[in-house]
Amino acid sequence: MNFNFLSPVSDTVLAHNELLAEQALGKKIKIHSAQNGIPDLDGVKMAIIGVQENRNDVNYMGEELNFDTIRTSLYALFPGNWHTTIADLGDIPAGATLEDTYYALRTIISVLIERKVIPIIIGGSQDLTYANYRAYDTMAPMINIVNVDSNFDLGDASVEMKNNSFLGKVILEQPYNLFNYSVIGYQTYFNSQEEIDLMEKLYFEAYRLGEVTHAISMVEPVMRDAHIVTMDLKSVRAAEVGAKQKFSPNGFDGKEICSISRYAGISNKVSSFGIYEFKSTNELDATPMLISQIIWYFIEGVNCRVNDDDFENENNYQKYNVLIEDDELIFYKSIKTGRWWIEIPFLPNVNNKLKKHTLLPCTHDDYKEASHGKIPERWYKAYKKNSF
Repeated sequence: MNFNFLSPVSDTVLAHNELLAEQALGKKIKIHSAQNGIPDLDGVKMAIIGVQENRNDVNYMGEELNFDTIRTSLYALFPGNWHTTIADLGDIPAGATLEDTYYALRTIISVLIERKVIPIIIGGSQDLTYANYRAYDTMAPMINIVNVDSNFDLGDASVEMKNNSFLGKVILEQPYNLFNYSVIGYQTYFNSQEEIDLMEKLYFEAYRLGEVTHAISMVEPVMRDAHIVTMDLKSVRAAEVGAKQKFSPNGFDGKEICSISRYAGISNKVSSFGIYEFKSTNELDATPMLISQIIWYFIEGVNCRVNDDDFENENNYQKYNVLIEDDELIFYKSIKTGRWWIEIPFLPNVNNKLKKHTLLPCTHDDYKEASHGKIPERWYKAYKKNSF
């Protein structure tokens, strides 16, 4: 395993960990230390990695990143009734160049995913999502990214990538592996009309902040279809974070961002999870504890995963056919969990992105609306993307 890029968790954090109660999370996880080296990954389900890279932040002023406050907060929390083993692999220091950091992150994520270990990445600037995405190049034909963010981060792909424009590079650079991109919690006044129109044109999904906070459970089917979840701390309102993180008076509150994180954890498909745009500070503030709780809820979600998407056995699901004009929509409902899916048909004679019938997660409300003659928007967008 090529984990030479990683630096160990600091002695300061380890010393603090020694003082914690035996039941604390810090006493239950395998930690990369200078003394003991990188822990054995046998049986590990999730691995925490810090990435000390923020040079592509549009507001970069030479600040260095340090995640000690996050680890100190996280280790002090008590685990739930969990059955999974967690490791903390330490940090990837900023490389000599940005490309060096991307390469290190991409390599480590690839190894972890191959070993069925879910990386939990703490960043740095959100352009690191690009390196995360590239780690899947040899593993999956089509990738879905969900971005919890106030911005779309589309940007201009013809200029150098920054933390607010990484998606342009993801869309336009070969190999083309992106099938769907969804933004949870965007705020219209932070996005140009051209970007909003482009999201529509590409049949990507965008959910406004007010829409999500009104019904947080709408996030669940979106997360159920994600491989990569990337979370920008700028999506959290200023009142919830420390002085250095304050971005906007509007955004998710702590309870909402943790609920979203838990939905990401529950998804059987999510195989990497990142929290970005952390700004280091020596002062005691709420941000490290908020990040710790976001991670806690993600781990909690992973421990609550249920395999309910086996549709080979007819005893596992109920099937519903709905006719809308010339379209026949086929819904599936898991008997085990009550979750719903809708079938995206395979289109012959079309350059299909999908090579077979694919099931798209949806809600019971989608089925009810279809029964009243309304085609679900998620189905329509997926169908259109598959027709390109």
